[in-house]
Amino acid sequence: MAEVGSAGAEQQAVEAVPDGRSEVVRAAGSDRQEGGGRAEHPVSGAEPGKRAVHPDGPSSTGTAPLPRVVSLAERRSAAEGFGSRGFGIPGFAAWPVQGSPKAEGKALRGRVPHAAHAELTSDADRPDAVSAVEESNRGRLSDLTPIRVGRMAATPFAFLRGSAGLMGYDLARTSMTGISAQICGDAHAANFGLYGDARGGLVIDLNDFDETVVGPWEWDLKRLATSLVLAGREAGADEDTCRAAAYDTVGAYRRTMRLLAKLPVLNAWNAIADEELVSHADAHDLLGTLERVSEKARANTSGRFAARSTEAVEGGGRRFVDAPPVLRRVPDAEAAAVAASLEHYLTTLSEDRLPLLARYAVHDVAFRVVGTGSVGTRSYVVLLLDHRGEALVLQVKEARASALLPHLATAGHRIPEVAHEGRRVVLGQKRMQVVSDNLLGWTSVDGLPFQVRQFRNRKGSVDPAALAADQMDDYGRMTGALLARAHSHSVDPRLVSGYCGKKEALDEAIASFAVAYADRTEADHAALVEAVRTGRIASEPGV
Repeated sequence: MAEVGSAGAEQQAVEAVPDGRSEVVRAAGSDRQEGGGRAEHPVSGAEPGKRAVHPDGPSSTGTAPLPRVVSLAERRSAAEGFGSRGFGIPGFAAWPVQGSPKAEGKALRGRVPHAAHAELTSDADRPDAVSAVEESNRGRLSDLTPIRVGRMAATPFAFLRGSAGLMGYDLARTSMTGISAQICGDAHAANFGLYGDARGGLVIDLNDFDETVVGPWEWDLKRLATSLVLAGREAGADEDTCRAAAYDTVGAYRRTMRLLAKLPVLNAWNAIADEELVSHADAHDLLGTLERVSEKARANTSGRFAARSTEAVEGGGRRFVDAPPVLRRVPDAEAAAVAASLEHYLTTLSEDRLPLLARYAVHDVAFRVVGTGSVGTRSYVVLLLDHRGEALVLQVKEARASALLPHLATAGHRIPEVAHEGRRVVLGQKRMQVVSDNLLGWTSVDGLPFQVRQFRNRKGSVDPAALAADQMDDYGRMTGALLARAHSHSVDPRLVSGYCGKKEALDEAIASFAVAYADRTEADHAALVEAVRTGRIASEPGV
Protein backbone atom coordinates (compact mmCIF):
# COMPACT_ATOMS: atom_id res chain seq x y z
CA MET A 1 0.00 0.00 0.00
CA ALA A 2 1.29 3.43 -0.87
CA GLU A 3 2.07 5.82 1.97
CA VAL A 4 -0.63 8.38 2.55
CA GLY A 5 0.45 11.98 2.75
CA SER A 6 -1.47 15.21 3.01
CA ALA A 7 -5.21 15.16 2.61
CA GLY A 8 -4.71 17.98 0.14
CA ALA A 9 -6.27 21.35 -0.49
CA GLU A 10 -9.65 19.87 -1.37
CA GLN A 11 -10.17 18.40 2.06
CA GLN A 12 -8.89 21.50 3.85
CA ALA A 13 -11.01 23.87 1.77
CA VAL A 14 -14.37 22.69 3.07
CA GLU A 15 -16.20 24.72 5.70
CA ALA A 16 -14.96 24.71 9.28
CA VAL A 17 -16.50 22.20 11.64
CA PRO A 18 -16.65 22.54 15.42
CA ASP A 19 -13.53 21.24 17.14
CA GLY A 20 -15.51 20.43 20.25
CA ARG A 21 -13.91 23.03 22.54
CA SER A 22 -15.96 25.61 24.41
CA GLU A 23 -12.90 27.90 24.70
CA VAL A 24 -11.96 27.91 21.02
CA VAL A 25 -13.59 31.00 19.57
CA ARG A 26 -14.29 30.91 15.86
CA ALA A 27 -14.30 34.70 15.54
CA ALA A 28 -12.91 37.59 17.55
CA GLY A 29 -15.46 39.16 19.85
CA SER A 30 -17.30 35.86 20.43
CA ASP A 31 -18.36 35.22 24.02
CA ARG A 32 -15.94 33.13 26.05
CA GLN A 33 -16.76 30.88 28.96
CA GLU A 34 -14.92 32.29 31.94
CA GLY A 35 -14.02 30.44 35.13
CA GLY A 36 -16.69 29.59 37.67
CA GLY A 37 -20.19 28.34 37.19
CA ARG A 38 -21.18 25.02 35.76
CA ALA A 39 -19.17 23.35 33.02
CA GLU A 40 -20.81 23.64 29.63
CA HIS A 41 -21.33 21.33 26.68
CA PRO A 42 -18.05 21.55 24.72
CA VAL A 43 -19.95 22.37 21.55
CA SER A 44 -23.49 23.38 22.33
CA GLY A 45 -23.14 25.17 25.66
CA ALA A 46 -25.38 22.76 27.60
CA GLU A 47 -24.31 20.49 30.42
CA PRO A 48 -22.56 17.27 29.30
CA GLY A 49 -24.94 14.37 29.17
CA LYS A 50 -27.88 16.73 28.64
CA ARG A 51 -29.64 17.39 25.34
CA ALA A 52 -28.70 20.70 23.86
CA VAL A 53 -28.70 22.81 20.73
CA HIS A 54 -25.60 24.14 19.05
CA PRO A 55 -25.46 27.91 19.58
CA ASP A 56 -24.19 28.62 16.10
CA GLY A 57 -27.09 26.77 14.52
CA PRO A 58 -26.91 24.69 11.37
CA SER A 59 -25.21 25.63 8.17
CA SER A 60 -26.83 25.32 4.80
CA THR A 61 -24.54 22.38 4.11
CA GLY A 62 -26.24 20.28 6.74
CA THR A 63 -22.88 19.29 8.14
CA ALA A 64 -21.47 21.90 10.48
CA PRO A 65 -22.28 25.39 11.74
CA LEU A 66 -20.38 28.21 10.09
CA PRO A 67 -18.61 30.99 12.02
CA ARG A 68 -20.70 34.07 12.71
CA VAL A 69 -19.97 37.28 10.81
CA VAL A 70 -17.70 39.62 12.79
CA SER A 71 -17.72 43.38 12.35
CA LEU A 72 -14.61 45.37 11.42
CA ALA A 73 -14.76 47.15 14.79
CA GLU A 74 -14.72 43.80 16.59
CA ARG A 75 -11.73 42.70 14.56
CA ARG A 76 -9.80 45.87 15.38
CA SER A 77 -10.70 45.56 19.05
CA ALA A 78 -9.58 41.95 19.13
CA ALA A 79 -6.15 42.86 17.74
CA GLU A 80 -5.45 45.56 20.35
CA GLY A 81 -3.29 44.69 23.31
CA PHE A 82 -1.63 41.60 21.88
CA GLY A 83 2.07 41.22 22.62
CA SER A 84 2.39 40.02 19.03
CA ARG A 85 0.17 41.12 16.19
CA GLY A 86 -3.12 39.23 16.19
CA PHE A 87 -6.20 39.51 14.00
CA GLY A 88 -9.73 38.33 14.64
CA ILE A 89 -10.52 36.64 11.34
CA PRO A 90 -13.75 34.65 10.90
CA GLY A 91 -12.98 30.97 10.51
CA PHE A 92 -9.80 31.17 12.60
CA ALA A 93 -9.31 30.88 16.36
CA ALA A 94 -8.84 34.09 18.34
CA TRP A 95 -5.43 34.66 19.88
CA PRO A 96 -4.40 33.83 22.52
CA VAL A 97 -6.32 30.55 22.62
CA GLN A 98 -7.29 29.95 26.23
CA GLY A 99 -7.86 26.78 28.19
CA SER A 100 -6.49 23.27 27.92
CA PRO A 101 -8.38 20.86 25.65
CA LYS A 102 -6.90 17.86 27.43
CA ALA A 103 -7.97 19.17 30.84
CA GLU A 104 -11.45 19.96 29.54
CA GLY A 105 -11.81 16.43 28.23
CA LYS A 106 -10.56 14.97 31.49
CA ALA A 107 -13.05 17.10 33.45
CA LEU A 108 -15.92 15.59 31.48
CA ARG A 109 -15.23 12.21 33.07
CA GLY A 110 -16.72 13.54 36.30
CA ARG A 111 -20.01 14.29 34.57
CA VAL A 112 -20.09 11.39 32.11
CA PRO A 113 -18.14 8.54 33.74
CA HIS A 114 -16.62 5.97 31.43
CA ALA A 115 -18.82 3.30 33.01
CA ALA A 116 -21.92 5.13 31.74
CA HIS A 117 -21.09 4.03 28.19
CA ALA A 118 -21.91 0.43 29.09
CA GLU A 119 -25.57 1.31 29.55
CA LEU A 120 -28.21 0.23 27.04
CA THR A 121 -31.68 1.28 28.07
CA SER A 122 -35.01 -0.16 27.04
CA ASP A 123 -37.58 2.23 25.62
CA ALA A 124 -41.26 1.34 25.48
CA ASP A 125 -41.68 3.64 22.47
CA ARG A 126 -38.90 1.97 20.47
CA PRO A 127 -40.24 0.85 17.08
CA ASP A 128 -40.20 -2.88 16.49
CA ALA A 129 -37.58 -4.10 14.05
CA VAL A 130 -39.97 -4.87 11.20
CA SER A 131 -41.69 -1.49 11.45
CA ALA A 132 -38.27 0.18 11.42
CA VAL A 133 -37.31 -1.67 8.23
CA GLU A 134 -40.63 -0.77 6.61
CA GLU A 135 -40.16 2.89 7.56
CA SER A 136 -36.62 2.91 6.14
CA ASN A 137 -38.01 1.52 2.87
CA ARG A 138 -40.19 4.60 2.34
CA GLY A 139 -39.12 6.53 -0.72
CA ARG A 140 -37.16 3.61 -2.16
CA LEU A 141 -38.02 1.82 -5.38
CA SER A 142 -40.69 -0.67 -4.33
CA ASP A 143 -39.61 -3.40 -6.74
CA LEU A 144 -36.18 -3.47 -5.08
CA THR A 145 -37.12 -3.34 -1.39
CA PRO A 146 -37.64 -7.15 -1.24
CA ILE A 147 -33.97 -7.51 -2.27
CA ARG A 148 -33.00 -5.17 0.56
CA VAL A 149 -35.07 -7.15 3.06
CA GLY A 150 -33.56 -10.40 1.79
CA ARG A 151 -30.05 -9.09 2.31
CA MET A 152 -30.85 -7.77 5.80
CA ALA A 153 -32.51 -11.04 6.79
CA ALA A 154 -29.43 -13.08 5.86
CA THR A 155 -27.59 -12.65 9.20
CA PRO A 156 -27.70 -10.43 12.30
CA PHE A 157 -24.57 -8.63 11.05
CA ALA A 158 -26.32 -7.93 7.73
CA PHE A 159 -29.33 -6.63 9.66
CA LEU A 160 -27.07 -4.22 11.56
CA ARG A 161 -25.61 -2.98 8.28
CA GLY A 162 -29.05 -2.05 7.00
CA SER A 163 -30.44 -0.56 10.21
CA ALA A 164 -28.36 2.55 10.96
CA GLY A 165 -31.53 4.49 11.73
CA LEU A 166 -32.79 2.01 14.31
CA MET A 167 -29.43 2.00 16.07
CA GLY A 168 -29.46 5.81 15.89
CA TYR A 169 -32.73 5.74 17.83
CA ASP A 170 -31.06 3.65 20.55
CA LEU A 171 -27.80 5.62 20.60
CA ALA A 172 -29.67 8.89 21.07
CA ARG A 173 -30.83 7.50 24.42
CA THR A 174 -27.36 6.62 25.70
CA SER A 175 -24.83 8.70 27.64
CA MET A 176 -22.84 11.22 25.61
CA THR A 177 -20.03 13.63 26.45
CA GLY A 178 -21.39 16.39 24.23
CA ILE A 179 -18.22 16.41 22.10
CA SER A 180 -19.14 16.51 18.42
CA ALA A 181 -17.24 15.43 15.35
CA GLN A 182 -17.93 14.75 11.72
CA ILE A 183 -19.07 11.15 12.08
CA CYS A 184 -19.53 8.45 9.46
CA GLY A 185 -22.92 7.56 10.90
CA ASP A 186 -22.58 3.97 9.68
CA ALA A 187 -19.13 2.97 10.89
CA HIS A 188 -19.62 -0.79 10.95
CA ALA A 189 -16.72 -3.15 10.34
CA ALA A 190 -17.54 -3.75 6.65
CA ASN A 191 -17.47 -0.03 5.83
CA PHE A 192 -13.67 0.10 5.89
CA GLY A 193 -11.70 -0.85 2.83
CA LEU A 194 -9.13 -0.11 0.18
CA TYR A 195 -9.52 2.33 -2.69
CA GLY A 196 -7.28 4.04 -5.21
CA ASP A 197 -5.70 7.45 -4.76
CA ALA A 198 -4.87 9.96 -7.49
CA ARG A 199 -1.29 8.68 -7.81
CA GLY A 200 -2.22 5.08 -8.43
CA GLY A 201 -1.60 3.88 -4.89
CA LEU A 202 -4.02 2.27 -2.45
CA VAL A 203 -5.44 3.79 0.71
CA ILE A 204 -7.25 2.02 3.55
CA ASP A 205 -9.94 4.06 5.27
CA LEU A 206 -13.65 4.45 5.89
CA ASN A 207 -15.40 4.21 2.54
CA ASP A 208 -19.15 4.83 2.98
CA PHE A 209 -20.62 8.15 4.07
CA ASP A 210 -24.31 8.02 3.18
CA GLU A 211 -25.26 8.72 6.81
CA THR A 212 -22.53 11.24 7.67
CA VAL A 213 -23.46 14.11 9.99
CA VAL A 214 -21.87 16.23 12.69
CA GLY A 215 -22.78 14.29 15.80
CA PRO A 216 -21.56 12.45 18.90
CA TRP A 217 -18.23 10.74 18.30
CA GLU A 218 -19.30 7.88 20.58
CA TRP A 219 -21.97 6.76 18.09
CA ASP A 220 -19.43 5.70 15.48
CA LEU A 221 -17.28 3.92 18.04
CA LYS A 222 -20.18 2.00 19.59
CA ARG A 223 -21.50 0.96 16.17
CA LEU A 224 -18.05 -0.25 15.13
CA ALA A 225 -17.53 -2.23 18.34
CA THR A 226 -20.98 -3.82 18.06
CA SER A 227 -20.34 -4.84 14.47
CA LEU A 228 -17.14 -6.64 15.49
CA VAL A 229 -19.10 -8.74 17.98
CA LEU A 230 -21.69 -9.66 15.36
CA ALA A 231 -19.09 -10.36 12.66
CA GLY A 232 -17.18 -12.56 15.09
CA ARG A 233 -20.28 -14.53 16.02
CA GLU A 234 -21.07 -15.04 12.33
CA ALA A 235 -17.50 -16.25 11.78
CA GLY A 236 -17.95 -18.83 14.53
CA ALA A 237 -15.65 -17.19 17.07
CA ASP A 238 -16.33 -17.81 20.74
CA GLU A 239 -17.85 -15.10 22.93
CA ASP A 240 -14.57 -14.17 24.61
CA THR A 241 -12.98 -13.57 21.20
CA CYS A 242 -15.89 -11.41 20.05
CA ARG A 243 -15.82 -9.29 23.19
CA ALA A 244 -12.03 -8.98 22.95
CA ALA A 245 -12.37 -7.65 19.39
CA ALA A 246 -14.78 -4.94 20.60
CA TYR A 247 -12.54 -4.17 23.58
CA ASP A 248 -9.46 -3.85 21.37
CA THR A 249 -11.35 -1.64 18.91
CA VAL A 250 -11.97 0.94 21.62
CA GLY A 251 -8.45 0.62 23.00
CA ALA A 252 -6.92 1.28 19.57
CA TYR A 253 -9.21 4.30 19.08
CA ARG A 254 -8.18 5.68 22.47
CA ARG A 255 -4.44 5.12 21.94
CA THR A 256 -4.51 6.59 18.43
CA MET A 257 -6.27 9.70 19.70
CA ARG A 258 -3.54 10.03 22.32
CA LEU A 259 -0.86 9.67 19.65
CA LEU A 260 -2.53 12.32 17.48
CA ALA A 261 -2.95 14.62 20.48
CA LYS A 262 0.82 14.68 20.98
CA LEU A 263 1.60 15.66 17.38
CA PRO A 264 1.78 19.21 16.04
CA VAL A 265 -1.59 20.18 14.56
CA LEU A 266 -0.50 20.00 10.92
CA ASN A 267 1.20 16.65 11.41
CA ALA A 268 -1.88 15.27 13.14
CA TRP A 269 -4.11 16.56 10.33
CA ASN A 270 -1.94 14.91 7.69
CA ALA A 271 -2.37 11.85 9.87
CA ILE A 272 -0.62 8.53 9.93
CA ALA A 273 0.49 6.57 6.88
CA ASP A 274 -1.41 3.31 6.45
CA GLU A 275 1.57 1.05 7.13
CA GLU A 276 2.47 3.04 10.25
CA LEU A 277 -1.13 2.88 11.43
CA VAL A 278 -1.31 -0.90 11.01
CA SER A 279 1.92 -1.19 12.98
CA HIS A 280 0.73 1.22 15.67
CA ALA A 281 -2.52 -0.74 16.00
CA ASP A 282 -0.56 -4.01 16.33
CA ALA A 283 -2.55 -5.54 13.47
CA HIS A 284 0.31 -7.64 12.10
CA ASP A 285 -1.79 -10.80 11.81
CA LEU A 286 -3.79 -8.99 9.13
CA LEU A 287 -0.85 -8.21 6.86
CA GLY A 288 -1.23 -11.32 4.71
CA THR A 289 -4.97 -10.75 4.33
CA LEU A 290 -4.43 -7.09 3.45
CA GLU A 291 -1.85 -8.02 0.81
CA ARG A 292 -4.28 -10.46 -0.83
CA VAL A 293 -7.08 -7.89 -0.75
CA SER A 294 -4.71 -5.27 -2.17
CA GLU A 295 -3.80 -7.52 -5.08
CA LYS A 296 -7.48 -7.99 -5.95
CA ALA A 297 -8.21 -4.29 -5.48
CA ARG A 298 -5.58 -3.26 -8.01
CA ALA A 299 -7.43 -5.27 -10.66
CA ASN A 300 -10.85 -3.94 -9.64
CA THR A 301 -11.03 -1.08 -12.14
CA SER A 302 -13.50 0.69 -14.40
CA GLY A 303 -11.88 -0.96 -17.39
CA ARG A 304 -12.41 -4.44 -15.99
CA PHE A 305 -16.03 -3.71 -15.08
CA ALA A 306 -16.69 -2.25 -18.54
CA ALA A 307 -15.12 -5.26 -20.26
CA ARG A 308 -17.43 -7.60 -18.34
CA SER A 309 -20.61 -5.52 -18.35
CA THR A 310 -20.70 -3.87 -21.78
CA GLU A 311 -20.79 -4.89 -25.43
CA ALA A 312 -19.66 -3.25 -28.63
CA VAL A 313 -22.30 -1.48 -30.70
CA GLU A 314 -22.49 -0.94 -34.42
CA GLY A 315 -20.80 2.26 -35.43
CA GLY A 316 -18.34 2.23 -32.54
CA GLY A 317 -18.62 2.63 -28.82
CA ARG A 318 -20.08 0.30 -26.21
CA ARG A 319 -23.23 -0.12 -24.13
CA PHE A 320 -24.21 -1.89 -20.94
CA VAL A 321 -25.64 -5.40 -21.17
CA ASP A 322 -28.80 -6.22 -19.25
CA ALA A 323 -28.15 -8.43 -16.20
CA PRO A 324 -31.30 -7.97 -14.09
CA PRO A 325 -32.04 -7.36 -11.34
CA VAL A 326 -28.56 -6.10 -10.41
CA LEU A 327 -27.73 -4.31 -13.69
CA ARG A 328 -30.33 -3.18 -16.17
CA ARG A 329 -30.61 -0.76 -19.02
CA VAL A 330 -32.91 2.22 -18.57
CA PRO A 331 -35.27 4.04 -20.98
CA ASP A 332 -33.73 6.68 -23.22
CA ALA A 333 -35.37 9.58 -21.36
CA GLU A 334 -34.04 8.37 -18.00
CA ALA A 335 -30.56 7.84 -19.42
CA ALA A 336 -30.61 11.31 -20.97
CA ALA A 337 -31.61 12.90 -17.64
CA VAL A 338 -28.74 11.19 -15.82
CA ALA A 339 -26.26 12.12 -18.54
CA ALA A 340 -27.43 15.74 -18.56
CA SER A 341 -26.91 15.96 -14.79
CA LEU A 342 -23.19 15.50 -15.30
CA GLU A 343 -22.95 19.08 -16.56
CA HIS A 344 -23.76 20.34 -13.07
CA TYR A 345 -21.54 17.67 -11.55
CA LEU A 346 -18.56 19.23 -13.33
CA THR A 347 -19.19 22.53 -11.51
CA THR A 348 -18.71 20.76 -8.15
CA LEU A 349 -15.22 19.55 -9.03
CA SER A 350 -11.98 21.40 -8.57
CA GLU A 351 -11.15 23.10 -11.89
CA ASP A 352 -7.92 21.16 -12.28
CA ARG A 353 -9.98 17.97 -12.72
CA LEU A 354 -11.91 19.25 -15.74
CA PRO A 355 -9.24 18.65 -18.42
CA LEU A 356 -9.17 14.98 -17.38
CA LEU A 357 -12.91 14.47 -17.86
CA ALA A 358 -12.84 16.50 -21.07
CA ARG A 359 -10.98 13.57 -22.66
CA TYR A 360 -14.00 11.29 -22.23
CA ALA A 361 -17.35 11.07 -24.01
CA VAL A 362 -20.54 9.86 -22.29
CA HIS A 363 -21.69 6.65 -24.00
CA ASP A 364 -24.30 4.87 -21.89
CA VAL A 365 -26.22 4.80 -18.61
CA ALA A 366 -27.57 1.80 -16.68
CA PHE A 367 -29.20 1.19 -13.31
CA ARG A 368 -27.20 -0.86 -10.81
CA VAL A 369 -28.27 -2.23 -7.41
CA VAL A 370 -25.67 -1.62 -4.69
CA GLY A 371 -25.00 -2.41 -1.05
CA THR A 372 -27.32 -3.52 1.73
CA GLY A 373 -28.63 -0.35 3.31
CA SER A 374 -28.55 1.37 -0.09
CA VAL A 375 -30.69 -1.17 -1.95
CA GLY A 376 -33.79 0.50 -3.35
CA THR A 377 -32.18 3.88 -3.82
CA ARG A 378 -31.63 5.15 -7.35
CA SER A 379 -28.12 4.28 -8.42
CA TYR A 380 -26.71 4.51 -11.93
CA VAL A 381 -23.46 3.69 -13.66
CA VAL A 382 -22.33 5.94 -16.50
CA LEU A 383 -19.94 4.63 -19.16
CA LEU A 384 -17.34 7.11 -20.40
CA LEU A 385 -14.88 6.26 -23.20
CA ASP A 386 -11.83 8.14 -24.39
CA HIS A 387 -10.68 8.32 -28.04
CA ARG A 388 -8.99 4.93 -27.75
CA GLY A 389 -12.02 3.27 -26.20
CA GLU A 390 -10.58 3.07 -22.69
CA ALA A 391 -13.33 3.18 -20.10
CA LEU A 392 -14.03 5.26 -17.02
CA VAL A 393 -17.22 4.40 -15.14
CA LEU A 394 -18.89 6.88 -12.81
CA GLN A 395 -21.48 5.99 -10.22
CA VAL A 396 -24.37 8.44 -9.84
CA LYS A 397 -25.99 7.42 -6.56
CA GLU A 398 -29.04 8.92 -4.89
CA ALA A 399 -28.22 10.73 -1.64
CA ARG A 400 -31.07 10.37 0.83
CA ALA A 401 -31.29 12.22 4.13
CA SER A 402 -29.08 10.68 6.81
CA ALA A 403 -30.88 7.99 8.78
CA LEU A 404 -29.46 9.65 11.92
CA LEU A 405 -31.11 12.98 11.19
CA PRO A 406 -34.33 12.36 13.19
CA HIS A 407 -32.28 11.33 16.24
CA LEU A 408 -29.92 14.31 16.47
CA ALA A 409 -32.46 16.46 18.31
CA THR A 410 -33.03 13.72 20.88
CA ALA A 411 -29.27 13.64 21.40
CA GLY A 412 -29.12 17.41 21.86
CA HIS A 413 -28.24 18.51 18.34
CA ARG A 414 -30.25 20.86 16.20
CA ILE A 415 -31.49 19.17 13.04
CA PRO A 416 -29.55 20.89 10.26
CA GLU A 417 -30.98 22.43 7.14
CA VAL A 418 -29.43 20.55 4.24
CA ALA A 419 -29.21 22.40 0.95
CA HIS A 420 -28.19 19.29 -1.00
CA GLU A 421 -27.81 15.75 0.36
CA GLY A 422 -25.14 14.87 -2.19
CA ARG A 423 -23.06 17.81 -1.05
CA ARG A 424 -23.50 16.72 2.58
CA VAL A 425 -22.14 13.26 1.73
CA VAL A 426 -19.21 14.59 -0.29
CA LEU A 427 -18.09 17.17 2.26
CA GLY A 428 -18.45 14.67 5.09
CA GLN A 429 -16.33 12.19 3.16
CA LYS A 430 -13.62 14.73 2.43
CA ARG A 431 -13.49 15.77 6.05
CA MET A 432 -13.03 12.24 7.32
CA GLN A 433 -10.83 10.51 4.75
CA VAL A 434 -7.11 11.12 4.63
CA VAL A 435 -7.43 11.29 0.83
CA SER A 436 -10.59 11.09 -1.28
CA ASP A 437 -11.62 10.16 -4.80
CA ASN A 438 -10.42 13.01 -6.99
CA LEU A 439 -13.63 12.83 -9.06
CA LEU A 440 -15.99 13.07 -6.08
CA GLY A 441 -18.88 15.49 -6.63
CA TRP A 442 -22.64 15.87 -6.62
CA THR A 443 -25.58 16.72 -8.85
CA SER A 444 -29.37 16.41 -9.15
CA VAL A 445 -31.50 14.25 -11.44
CA ASP A 446 -35.17 15.16 -11.84
CA GLY A 447 -34.99 17.19 -8.66
CA LEU A 448 -33.45 14.42 -6.53
CA PRO A 449 -29.95 14.81 -5.02
CA PHE A 450 -27.15 12.46 -6.05
CA GLN A 451 -23.48 11.97 -5.28
CA VAL A 452 -21.05 11.14 -8.09
CA ARG A 453 -17.85 9.15 -7.74
CA GLN A 454 -15.65 6.71 -9.60
CA PHE A 455 -17.04 3.20 -9.80
CA ARG A 456 -14.65 0.33 -9.07
CA ASN A 457 -11.81 2.68 -8.26
CA ARG A 458 -9.46 -0.17 -7.29
CA LYS A 459 -11.72 -0.94 -4.34
CA GLY A 460 -11.18 -3.88 -2.05
CA SER A 461 -12.45 -4.91 1.34
CA VAL A 462 -11.93 -7.43 4.10
CA ASP A 463 -15.01 -9.44 5.02
CA PRO A 464 -14.88 -9.28 8.82
CA ALA A 465 -17.28 -12.22 9.10
CA ALA A 466 -14.80 -14.41 7.21
CA LEU A 467 -11.77 -13.67 9.40
CA ALA A 468 -10.08 -16.30 11.51
CA ALA A 469 -10.66 -15.99 15.24
CA ASP A 470 -7.07 -14.86 15.86
CA GLN A 471 -7.53 -12.01 13.35
CA MET A 472 -10.69 -10.50 14.85
CA ASP A 473 -8.87 -8.44 17.47
CA ASP A 474 -6.32 -7.27 14.87
CA TYR A 475 -9.12 -6.10 12.60
CA GLY A 476 -10.78 -4.35 15.53
CA ARG A 477 -7.56 -2.54 16.41
CA MET A 478 -6.95 -1.48 12.82
CA THR A 479 -10.47 -0.12 12.27
CA GLY A 480 -10.49 1.56 15.69
CA ALA A 481 -7.28 3.38 14.79
CA LEU A 482 -8.67 4.34 11.37
CA LEU A 483 -11.81 5.74 13.00
CA ALA A 484 -9.74 7.86 15.39
CA ARG A 485 -7.75 9.21 12.45
CA ALA A 486 -10.99 10.10 10.64
CA HIS A 487 -12.55 11.83 13.66
CA SER A 488 -9.38 13.82 14.37
CA HIS A 489 -9.94 15.92 11.24
CA SER A 490 -12.98 17.59 12.79
CA VAL A 491 -12.46 17.43 16.55
CA ASP A 492 -9.40 18.35 18.61
CA PRO A 493 -7.79 14.99 19.45
CA ARG A 494 -6.48 16.49 22.71
CA LEU A 495 -10.08 16.97 23.87
CA VAL A 496 -11.19 13.44 23.02
CA SER A 497 -7.96 11.95 24.34
CA GLY A 498 -8.38 13.88 27.58
CA TYR A 499 -11.77 12.28 28.03
CA CYS A 500 -10.75 8.77 26.98
CA GLY A 501 -7.70 8.74 29.25
CA LYS A 502 -4.87 6.24 29.53
CA LYS A 503 -6.67 3.50 31.42
CA GLU A 504 -9.01 0.87 30.02
CA ALA A 505 -12.29 1.76 31.73
CA LEU A 506 -13.79 3.12 28.50
CA ASP A 507 -12.69 0.00 26.60
CA GLU A 508 -14.49 -2.20 29.15
CA ALA A 509 -17.65 -0.09 29.09
CA ILE A 510 -18.10 0.07 25.33
CA ALA A 511 -17.22 -3.62 24.96
CA SER A 512 -20.06 -4.37 27.39
CA PHE A 513 -22.38 -2.13 25.38
CA ALA A 514 -21.32 -3.86 22.16
CA VAL A 515 -22.17 -7.31 23.48
CA ALA A 516 -25.54 -6.11 24.79
CA TYR A 517 -26.37 -4.35 21.53
CA ALA A 518 -25.31 -7.38 19.51
CA ASP A 519 -27.82 -9.39 21.54
CA ARG A 520 -30.50 -6.80 20.77
CA THR A 521 -29.62 -6.89 17.07
CA GLU A 522 -29.95 -10.67 17.03
CA ALA A 523 -33.44 -10.32 18.50
CA ASP A 524 -34.32 -7.67 15.90
CA HIS A 525 -32.98 -9.90 13.13
CA ALA A 526 -35.04 -12.84 14.41
CA ALA A 527 -38.15 -10.66 14.32
CA LEU A 528 -37.46 -9.75 10.68
CA VAL A 529 -36.88 -13.39 9.74
CA GLU A 530 -40.20 -14.31 11.35
CA ALA A 531 -41.97 -11.48 9.50
CA VAL A 532 -40.56 -12.81 6.22
CA ARG A 533 -41.69 -16.34 7.10
CA THR A 534 -45.26 -15.23 7.85
CA GLY A 535 -45.48 -12.98 4.80
CA ARG A 536 -45.74 -9.72 6.74
CA ILE A 537 -42.89 -8.30 4.66
CA ALA A 538 -41.72 -9.33 1.19
CA SER A 539 -38.23 -10.73 0.76
CA GLU A 540 -36.10 -11.81 -2.19
CA PRO A 541 -33.09 -13.63 -0.72
CA GLY A 542 -29.84 -14.47 -2.43
CA VAL A 543 -29.70 -11.50 -4.81
